[in-house]
Amino acid sequence: MKKKTVDRKIVIAVWVVGVVLVWELAALLIRSVIPVNVPDQKLPFFHDVLINFTSTFSDLASSAWVTFENAAKGFAIGTIIGCVVAFVMSWSKAIEKVLYPYLITSQMIPVLGLAPIIYKIVGGGESARVAISAFISFFPVAVNLLSGFNSVDVQRKELLYSYSTSKPAVYWKLMIPSALPQLFVGMKIGAPRTITAAILIEMMGTTEGIGVRILYALYYIGGSSLTFWSCVIMAALLGMLSYLVVSIVEAIIIPWEKAMIKKGAA
Repeated sequence: MKKKTVDRKIVIAVWVVGVVLVWELAALLIRSVIPVNVPDQKLPFFHDVLINFTSTFSDLASSAWVTFENAAKGFAIGTIIGCVVAFVMSWSKAIEKVLYPYLITSQMIPVLGLAPIIYKIVGGGESARVAISAFISFFPVAVNLLSGFNSVDVQRKELLYSYSTSKPAVYWKLMIPSALPQLFVGMKIGAPRTITAAILIEMMGTTEGIGVRILYALYYIGGSSLTFWSCVIMAALLGMLSYLVVSIVEAIIIPWEKAMIKKGAA
């Protein structure tokens, strides 16, 4: 167990060092082929970005919290909607056949095309960020939870029904516990996507959030690439944080799943 933990830390360390080295080498290469001063506006050195990120961390964190808060609200709403949709579709095959095409069609609309529509309908601001985040997150939750329901062993269901177990009881005792791992797979896919959705809406016209800072860095701060890349790093950290939060909740609610994975890998 300790060896696996050490190996994981080594992999993470190598990955981080690799990203930094590639960034630094790319910045150096650009400077060898592009005129002076231009590269600073394209790809600054990572260590310069890191210095800027550290010096402006409090302001970045304040903006990031606004984005994270709105994305979290949208994610919670989207997760609830996704769970309800999956439950209804699994309850009846007829309903699943009717709703599933609409579920797929809803995701064929590009986010860049959908965002202005939602922004126009709800009037922008916090409501738009929550709405688009909910829309983005409900699909992976619904699809994965439905897959979890459908993958439950038929013989187990038939055994419960043979004891005259009611359908709601079958869901409570068998279907839901069995489908929880798939639910969290969908949630871990949807969580980072809600951060992206919230940032996109912020760039369309709000006064707070990391998306606003990215927009200002691109167009209103004299092309400050250091500020821009610092905001990008903060946005990436928000995505990682959202994934981590869902993973922690998963470990609390279904601890046996992690234990089974470790046992299988041993």
